[in-house]
Amino acid sequence: MKFKQSQGQNQRIERITPSHLVIGIDMAKEKHVAQATNFRGIVLTHRPLTFTNEQEGFEKLERWFNGLQKKHGLNQLIIGMEPTGHYWFNLANWLLDKGINVVWVNPATTKRNKENRDNCPSKSDPKDALVIADVISRGYYSDYKRQAGEFQRLRTIMSDREFWIKNSIRLQNRLIRWLDIRFPEYPSVFKDWTCPRSMATLKEFPTPLASGL
Repeated sequence: MKFKQSQGQNQRIERITPSHLVIGIDMAKEKHVAQATNFRGIVLTHRPLTFTNEQEGFEKLERWFNGLQKKHGLNQLIIGMEPTGHYWFNLANWLLDKGINVVWVNPATTKRNKENRDNCPSKSDPKDALVIADVISRGYYSDYKRQAGEFQRLRTIMSDREFWIKNSIRLQNRLIRWLDIRFPEYPSVFKDWTCPRSMATLKEFPTPLASGL
């Protein structure tokens, strides 16, 4: 039986109950901004929370949402953020260690829904945090599950390998460009400019001046 995307979204919407405090966080390098709503999207705070990307800031966030849950009688919690860059990583894992439900929101979804609140496409950290909370309550999110250490190391290795391959290609293209400028006849002498004899020649005669031409 084929799985319909709408069914998955309905299930995600049903998970957000009247007992949920929904928090959206706009991530940044040094300071994050959080907004809180209930399951219907009603804002529960007079002003957003700004907290630093460190242990002290994370504990400030925890005290904030614990106070909101107690004030409004909400015993469930879901926190969402955009997985952009790497700024989300420490906070998301810290929240998971606390047993808190952490979800991802696609940045494209946030961008498309910016006008829902005020009919304006303007951008600000508090507004983005509120939009993230809104789209979570409508089921546009994905669960974040921390991968095992082996998979995290594998992803790091693959990412590093991709970086060095791209960097190697970029440098090779630059070298070929300079060969074409300085030694346009070079390919007729060496089919492969990376072969040992070619490299030894370039080391000895890096420029036409050095080769006496």
